[in-house]
Order: sequence, then structure tokens, then C-alpha cells
Amino acid sequence: MAMAVGVRFRKAGKIYYFDPGFLTLKPGDRVVVETSRGMELGWVVKGPVEVDIDPAELKPVLRLATPEDVRTWLKNLEKEREAKEICKDKIAAHGLPMKLVGVEYTLDGSKIIFYFTAEGRVDFRQLVRDLASVFRTRIELRQIGVRDEAKLIGGLGPCGRELCCATWLTEFAPISIRLAKGQNLVLNPAKISGICGRLMCCLRFEMENYCLAEEDGAEELTGEENLS
Repeated sequence: MAMAVGVRFRKAGKIYYFDPGFLTLKPGDRVVVETSRGMELGWVVKGPVEVDIDPAELKPVLRLATPEDVRTWLKNLEKEREAKEICKDKIAAHGLPMKLVGVEYTLDGSKIIFYFTAEGRVDFRQLVRDLASVFRTRIELRQIGVRDEAKLIGGLGPCGRELCCATWLTEFAPISIRLAKGQNLVLNPAKISGICGRLMCCLRFEMENYCLAEEDGAEELTGEENLS
């Protein structure tokens, strides 16, 4: 067990735990941490709390984010938009069967991560060389699935509201057609699929409410039978 703070790096992103050390941190604080990808700026969203993690496995919070850290982070957001356009041009020039989805700079600029989708494996070695020669830093191309693509891009679901995955859903859970059957939904792919083309995430997290409603209904019927 160890005391840790939960840090998030993007809206609705996964929560990662870090050792706060001697820092007094609370939810809402901006912090700079060292991750496997490099130095990053994130937000404390939980803690300090006791977590079931070996203290030796926790990376430390380096510091509270300074105004300069925040300015660098904002500049990186602008650079990400420019990098995305450059990478799109390079992909088109090489004729690669891939779709660029997003770009992320580490806070210190030591690495740029390009997220893409593709139907199969893509040989992007020459693309990485071209990008490295342009940006003069480490380049990582990471292939992601269509659900992760929807989470990065965002949008509106069939319900007319912002996508759950892009606003509050931090992790994807397995979803099967059995969940749709259990809710007596019409098994029409157009009706039960999200904009990612996969079964809607709400089929899982709404299932509990349907089960509770059925249990309440069964209890009411039992009560009526007893009265009669």
C-alpha cells in the first residue's frame, strides 16, 4: 500500500497514480510528472489516497506546475496542430493507408506521438525518418482502435449529447449483443452502434439500471399478489 495522487492528462483520460512526496496536493492542482513517454503536465483529480500499489512502482510528482510550464503546454497545443498538418502531408506523399487522428507533444518536447488508425499493419519506417528530420526530436507512431479514435476526436452520439467516452468515460469495457437483448432493444446495427461503428458504451453502464427496474417491478407484482 502507498499514498498517492491520481493524475489525469486529458479530459476523460485514464487516471494514473504518482507519489506526491513532500508536496501538499489536492484535486485541481496542476502538476509536472515524469512518465514512460517523458515529462508531462497533468491535473490532480484524486487524493492523496491509499492505493494498493508497491511504493517502488510509483513515479514521483516532480513539482507543482509553474506559469512557465502552463505557457509551454499551451504552446505545445499550437505546435500539435501544425505537426498534424505536416504529418498528413507526409502520409499522403508516401501513399500510406492510414488515418492520422491526433498528435501529442511531451511537455519538454523530447517526443512527439502521432496517433493513427488503419485497417491493417502499416510500414511507416520512412515516415518516421521524414518526421524526425523535420521536428528534430523522437517520433512515435501509435496505432489505435476506432473507439479510441472517437474518444480523441469527440462528437455527438445518437442521443444528441456529447460522446460519453470523450466527456467522462475513462476506460472501455467489453460490450456484447447480449446487453442489447437484455434491454429489449431492436437489434438494428444503426440503432445500437455509436459513431465509432461499435456497440454503444451506454449498453453496458445502463444495464444495471434496467436490472434494478426489473427487480423493483417484480417486487411490486409480488406485493400485489400478497394483497390479493
